[in-house]
This record gives sequence, structure tokens and C-alpha cells, in this order.
Amino acid sequence: MSTQDTQSPVAVIGAGLDLGAGRRGVDMGPSAIRYAGLDERIVELGRRCEDWGDVVTAVAEATAVGDESMRYLPEIKATVERIAALVARAAEESYLPLVLGGDHSVALGSLGGMARARGRGGVLWLDAHGDLNRPETSPTGNVHGMPLAAALGLAGLEFESDEYPLPAVEPRRVALVGVRSLDPGERALLAELEARVFTMSDLDRMGVETAMREALEHVSGDGFVHLSLDLDVLDPEVAPGVGTPVRGGLSYREAHLAMELIAESELLSSLEVVEVNPILDRENQTAKLAVELVASALGARIL
Repeated sequence: MSTQDTQSPVAVIGAGLDLGAGRRGVDMGPSAIRYAGLDERIVELGRRCEDWGDVVTAVAEATAVGDESMRYLPEIKATVERIAALVARAAEESYLPLVLGGDHSVALGSLGGMARARGRGGVLWLDAHGDLNRPETSPTGNVHGMPLAAALGLAGLEFESDEYPLPAVEPRRVALVGVRSLDPGERALLAELEARVFTMSDLDRMGVETAMREALEHVSGDGFVHLSLDLDVLDPEVAPGVGTPVRGGLSYREAHLAMELIAESELLSSLEVVEVNPILDRENQTAKLAVELVASALGARIL
């Protein structure tokens, strides 16, 4: 029996939430990723894959914006709580939870669910952005720019819930990789945290392998290690179907190397893939890439 056969089965959880984003379309992300062959690719790796369907989400057209500093937060929290319940169940039943976004606000559910099942853990945040805004610092009020701050228990009481514990993440076990767009409030918060931050400039200087090995060492520890993969960490030339593209991101091979190093570390407890926007994509290119990167994170190899 190969080592792949003995690894945890994967529970796929769709979370087509787009209330946290400033642009519509990521609600179709889970369908696009599934259509790109996610289930089949995971099975090819020797893992059992179960699709647990999609959590219920509200529709912007039928929902009041509410507080402009944290737009649609009650409805987002309701969805996040459903995600957390499924993620916790998956972890407790020895599945590896794989959440398909949706906008990045779903990460609060992923991290909250893992913390509910296993206690506080660490997170690898691969993203062009920091997602460390808080309602008082956010320039837009879009919650998809706040989930990491929320998971750290730093975004305010409004993000708390009986369905998941906060903080869900150990502040000293956060690593951001591929960052190239930060708001002033995020920079100020990062100056106070023990997080490791590897900007694209850092990756240019030190290389992806060195940065990822240091990041993995930083987030390792008890509880869990979660990978939060925002497809906008890649360059828009490679991943055009994202809502907030920023030029100068990871190349195709750099992204695969990052995932391969995660698989090699054997630290991964859970993951999510977010911000795939089929409306802005070309022939489902970004969703197909998402499937490839998930496969690499789960152990796919060239040889």
C-alpha cells in the first residue's frame, strides 16, 4: 500500500459566499472548481474524496448592507457558522477539510471550525493582501479584507460566535506569503504581531523554497496547520479569474513549488481555495489552476 492510500480522506465543503467582496461572481467559484475536475484529481492521488455540498448563503440583492464598516456581517457570520460546523465535523471524523470559496471571509469559518475541533492552530496565508483590516481601519467595509484579523480575535466583538472560539489562531503562528498590497491599518497591526510576512519582494530576493520552509516552520505546532490559498496570490497573467488582481504575483511554477513544499512538510490539516471568479476568468483557467494547486498541496508529484 502506498503512503497516499493511508492519508486522510478529503471532505469538500462548498461556500459560495460573495457578500464579503466588492465585486460579484465568486459565489460561482465552488461550481467552477468542481467542474474543473477536483474530485477526480483527488481520487487520482489515492485519497477518498467526499463532497459534502454547499452551505446556504444569502444573496446580496435580497440582503440589507447594514453597517457600512462591516458590510453584510450578520449574514456573513451565519454562513461562516455553517462552514465552521462542517469543518469541525470533518476534522473530528478524521477527514481533511477542503473549503471552496467564495470570497475570503469564508476563512473565518474554516479556522473557527478547526479551532472548535482541535484548539488553536497556525495558518499559512497565501494572498496578495493581508486581510488584516478591522472595521475601523477598512477603507471599503468589505469583510473579505478582515478574516485573518477576525480569526486572531482582533476585529471586534461583532465577529464572535458561540459556534467557534476566538482567537482561532495562535498570533505567533501566522505566516503571510506573496503579499504585495497592504492598507495602512494592516501595516500598523503587523508591526504589533509576531507574524512572519514574506512579501513578493522578499520572495524575489530569497526564493520561494527558502521562504516557504521558514513559513512552515513558523506555523507548525499543536492543534492544526491550515492553508488559506487566495488565487490572487498568483500573477493575473496566470490566474485572471480573481476579483482583486494585483500585478507581480507568483508564477505558475512558483505556486506549485509552494504547494509541493507544503505537501512535503506533512503539516497540512485543512485548506481552502478562495476568490475564484468565473465571470472574470478565461475558459475556466483559474479554476483549473486551483485544482492543480490543491493536488500539489495534497501530494501530487511529477515523478
